[in-house]
Amino acid sequence: MSPSGSPWSLSLVFLLEVASQGISCPSRCSCQYLEVNCTGQQLQEFPVDIPLDTRQLILAANNVSYLPAVELSFLADLVYLDCRKNLLGDDLDFTFIGVARLVYLDLSFNNLTQVTFSTFSHLLSLVVLKISDNPNLVAIETDAFANNTWLRHLDVSRTGLTFLDTSTVRDLPNLRLLGPSDNLWHCNCSFLDFITWMMESDVHFPDADNITCYTPAELRALRMPAAEAQLHFSCLTQLHKQDYVFLGLVGFCIFLAGTMAAWLAGVCAVIYEAHTSKGEEEEEEEEEEDT
Repeated sequence: MSPSGSPWSLSLVFLLEVASQGISCPSRCSCQYLEVNCTGQQLQEFPVDIPLDTRQLILAANNVSYLPAVELSFLADLVYLDCRKNLLGDDLDFTFIGVARLVYLDLSFNNLTQVTFSTFSHLLSLVVLKISDNPNLVAIETDAFANNTWLRHLDVSRTGLTFLDTSTVRDLPNLRLLGPSDNLWHCNCSFLDFITWMMESDVHFPDADNITCYTPAELRALRMPAAEAQLHFSCLTQLHKQDYVFLGLVGFCIFLAGTMAAWLAGVCAVIYEAHTSKGEEEEEEEEEEDT
């Protein structure tokens, strides 16, 4: 029997065939070492049979509307997830609970409506987060990124956002790039703190010329440096209705306190005067008795 036909060689061939059959790859996707690429395959659902050791998963340009948390949790080594240009909606809370090693996440060009604390709170290693081009994204909770302390790149451009609390991004110690361009920013006094932080921060803002006010009408298309000057004048030098109410209450309290103080002073003066008069009368009576 030739060496190639020996029992040992036949066993080796059999083991190699079994091993090759065990390396699965989702239908209509291409797989190579630690990477699964399903770009532009018109997938309607999250693909099955993804190798469990996958590090990089690309689902870009499909029609996926839901990411199953359980299936994702099987990919515990996943560090790169690209889901741009899909139909993902507002049901992402706790979706990424099982992929805590994720470093890069792209959810741009989807249908996100809000970001809550529960959306990304388990992604403790996240460095890059792209949620731009979600026109229905209208709210990001103040503590939405509280656990993402390694976040360096955050893109929220071209969304439906009108307001972003300053602490949401200011408290990210490693943030180096923030994309807030082409949003519907409402430049009122509440937004002044965010604009001032932008002007003073070391964070880089790409496409700065398109970071402009959308409302009110008199500030539309105004870039942030000019908007800051306008808002400083209107918010810090002019009084609003609630300010007049507050000043009125303060004035009334001062008037009431003054009135009470004057009344008490008057009462004390009358008591003192009565006591003094009584003392003088007693002294005069004593003098008359002595004489």
